[in-house]
Amino acid sequence: MTTDEITDLLTEAYIDELETVMNYLTNAIVLDGVHAEEVKASLEEDVQEELGHAQMLGERLKQLDESPPGSEAFEANQHSLQPPEDTTDVQSVIEGVLEAEDDAMETYRALHKAASDANDPVTEDVAVTILADEEAHHTEFRGFHKEFPQN
Repeated sequence: MTTDEITDLLTEAYIDELETVMNYLTNAIVLDGVHAEEVKASLEEDVQEELGHAQMLGERLKQLDESPPGSEAFEANQHSLQPPEDTTDVQSVIEGVLEAEDDAMETYRALHKAASDANDPVTEDVAVTILADEEAHHTEFRGFHKEFPQN
């Protein structure tokens, strides 16, 4: 049996994933410089994975007899992941990705707990599957952060 907390978290995560797609795609397009290429390539790859996460979350909402939200429900929250004015400021994008991944991991841990408490193993599985991907992204960008020249 689902709870309002589960559907609220699924909806929040769905919207967050779509905002992440927008920001990753934009940053992958606008970043400049030799140091940006590896980060841009990673962001481009992650766009498809994050879009897959949104699709998985939307499908789970549908299975729970809820509708994933449309664009009118969207409110931007990833302020630190906005494209930098200086398009060579790759470090600020890396830091924005780390913050976004931290927020995502927190959401998926909360979703897993809520699903576990509600005896909803399917939603638990969705949360764990996506959490594993988010942790991998975080680890990759933590590595970029360590290796990237500090401004």
